[in-house]
Amino acid sequence: MKANKLIICAYHNLGCRCIEELLRQGVEIALIFTHEDSPTEEIWFDSVADLAERHGIPCLKSDINAPENVERLRDISPAFLFSFYYRNMIKPAVLGIPAHGALNLHGSYLPKYRGRVPVNWAVINGETETGATLHYMVDKPDAGDIVDQEKVEIAFTDTALDVFHKVTAAAVAVVSRSWPLLREGKAGRVRMKLTEGSYFGGRKPEDGRIDWNRSAVEIYNLVRGVTHPYPGAFTHLDGKKVTVWSARPVDGQGKSGCILSYSPMMVGTGSGLIEVISLQIEGEEEIAADQLVWNAEKQASFDSCQE
Repeated sequence: MKANKLIICAYHNLGCRCIEELLRQGVEIALIFTHEDSPTEEIWFDSVADLAERHGIPCLKSDINAPENVERLRDISPAFLFSFYYRNMIKPAVLGIPAHGALNLHGSYLPKYRGRVPVNWAVINGETETGATLHYMVDKPDAGDIVDQEKVEIAFTDTALDVFHKVTAAAVAVVSRSWPLLREGKAGRVRMKLTEGSYFGGRKPEDGRIDWNRSAVEIYNLVRGVTHPYPGAFTHLDGKKVTVWSARPVDGQGKSGCILSYSPMMVGTGSGLIEVISLQIEGEEEIAADQLVWNAEKQASFDSCQE
C-alpha cells in the first residue's frame, strides 16, 4: 500500500518543523489547517500559514470541524491526516475520513501528560524527562494507539521553552522514522495504557500566582515552567502585580513570602528560600532584582509579608 496525499492540521514551531520534515520526504500535502494568532498571546514562534504560502500549499485558518470543511475533506479523500500542535479537538466526523488514519503528535511521553500544555506541566511538576509521541486519534484526547515516541531529558535548569525546543526536535525525529512505515503500511501500533498515565487541562495566566507556602523547589519549578515567552509567575506588592521571571531555590528558612534580604533578594517559602534574580513590577520594565532601589516605606511594606 502506498499513500502519499495528506491533510495537515498544524500551528507553532512544532507544526512547522514536522511539515518541513514531511516535505523533505516528498509528501503531497493537499491542504493545511492552522489558527489565527491570538492578540493576547506573545507570538514568538514561526507561522504555519507563512510556511504553507512559501510552498504553495492551500491553507485555511478555519476550524477543520466546520461542516463545509468536512465536505472539502471528503472531496480530497486523503490517505492520512496529521495534527501537529493543532489546538482544536478534531471530531469523529473528520477522523473517519482519511483512508489510513488520523494521527497526532503530542508533546509528552504518553500516556503521561495527556491533555493541554504538556511541556509546561512537566516542568512545573518537576519532571526529569518527557518526550514526543505519535499516536492515532480517537474520540478521547491523546488516547489512541501509539506509533512511535522518543524521550527527552528535562534538566533542573531548563525552562519550559528549553524543553519545548527539545520536544520539537524529538517530534521531528519521530515523524522522520514513522512516515516511511506509515506510507508503506508497515507502522506498528501499541495500545495506550491510560491507567498508567495522567491528564492535565489548559493553564490560564492566573494559574501563575505564586503560593509562598509551597517549597522553594516547587516555586522555582513554577517560575521556570511559565517564564518567557509564557505569561510568568507572579505575586503582589502594595496592590501591584510583580512578575518573577527568574529565580532559584537556595538553602535556608524564613517566613513564607517575607523578604529576608534585598541584594540578593531572598524570600522565605514553606521550605527553603527563593532567590529572585529578575522581576517586573506592573507598568515597569523587567529588571534584575538587585537593581531595585529600596526606600524605607517600600522596605517596611515588604517586611510586613504577604498573606
